[in-house]
Amino acid sequence: MRKLMILGAGISQVPLIKTAKEMGLYVVLLSRQGNYPGFSLADKVYYEDTTNVDKIVEIARIEQIDGICTTGTDVAVKSIGKVVDVLGLSGLSYESSQLSTNKWEMKKAFMEHGVRTSKFLKVESKEEAYRAFEVLSPPLIFKALDSGASRGIVKVVDVSQADYAFEEVRKVTKLDYFIAEEFIEGTEFGAQAFVYDNEIQFIMPHGDTMFYGDAGVPIGHYVPYYLSNEVVEDIHNQIEQSIRALCLNNCAINADFILKDQKVYVLEIGGRAGATCLPELVSTFYGFNYYEQMIKAAIHMDPVFHKQTSQPCACELLIAEKSGEIVKLENGNESHEDIIQISFDYEIGETISKFKVGTDRIGQVIIKGAHLEEVLKRLEKVMENIKVTVS
Repeated sequence: MRKLMILGAGISQVPLIKTAKEMGLYVVLLSRQGNYPGFSLADKVYYEDTTNVDKIVEIARIEQIDGICTTGTDVAVKSIGKVVDVLGLSGLSYESSQLSTNKWEMKKAFMEHGVRTSKFLKVESKEEAYRAFEVLSPPLIFKALDSGASRGIVKVVDVSQADYAFEEVRKVTKLDYFIAEEFIEGTEFGAQAFVYDNEIQFIMPHGDTMFYGDAGVPIGHYVPYYLSNEVVEDIHNQIEQSIRALCLNNCAINADFILKDQKVYVLEIGGRAGATCLPELVSTFYGFNYYEQMIKAAIHMDPVFHKQTSQPCACELLIAEKSGEIVKLENGNESHEDIIQISFDYEIGETISKFKVGTDRIGQVIIKGAHLEEVLKRLEKVMENIKVTVS
């Protein structure tokens, strides 16, 4: 029986674990201890920090795994890259994992390879944070280099907010520096893609539904995302250049963009699939099981990304406006063939957090339909029929 190591036991990794088990694989799961739903699904569990690269390599050697992967998180990507290099497995390299998880190194690589991105500089002190307003054109984004789920990202309109933004980013990062970059006024959207054997298998642009706090956080997505032929071509060009810049191969790609004046600017590129239901949207839109193909790529089983359909679909997270204990969960929706999923991550009596970043989610909804307009209308109605009461 082939062994697959999966890093992370959270709600984003659960479908990956379930798919691996359905494929008859032996799943070795690594995650720090906590109340994570993936633990009960795996064949073997190690309670380890997924950022502890050397420890992950040691366990991978002991277990003699055939492949390693994750989804929906950046924090484990460097460990995957190291294991891939040391054990000669399929996946992104350690060099690529470092470039795609450190936003400073990523931005430098973008500039060197002609990827269109915002102007930026490194910030190591409050004095440099103030100086950023002299060198760059505000508003700015202060961004931690080693975080995920939109943590450590703060929009700063003017220099009077610099102290607050500086402290907020430093709370999150383990590094002694972060980046300040110009905020591009435009339309945020994204794309999912996959590169295998140095060939791009697909690129799926998607629209984003945003929640705005300290910065924009995606809480939903939808496809198809209608764009002009010129913009679609630009997306392909920017992703191709980004792949070269970050040396990406044999991995999923999660891309964040801004569209301004019909030009695509690359915010970030991750060497893993996106969170917030994005693998489910890829599967629904194209008609293949995306989790299955990710796993096949990781264990060199010839993944197939044949696009069988163009099924309009959309998703949105369930979020809370305040922190507290859940006293009531109500789903007033009747079953319907176009409602793919309504799920809750928590039960009555559990404590939840006011939504700030992606990991504060309390559930998700996925919808399909004949036309995108119909999908978005049904999603809105379904969301209205779900009530979460917090004490």
